[in-house]
Amino acid sequence: MTNLAKLEFVALDITGKNYLSWIFDAEIHLDVMGLGDTIKDDNEASSQNKAKAMIFLRRHLHES
Repeated sequence: MTNLAKLEFVALDITGKNYLSWIFDAEIHLDVMGLGDTIKDDNEASSQNKAKAMIFLRRHLHES
């Protein structure tokens, strides 16, 4: 299935070769969205915010 939504940054390549730039972009975008704490250890983010972050990150993974 093709990803029809416009991505905010390049999806994580299946080989992982762009992992460092991907994680940096992901952290910045989550911070801007107010979801930066959701990916930190021992966070107190709500279940709803954790779900929003997971959906956002999932959209930015290679489809394979």
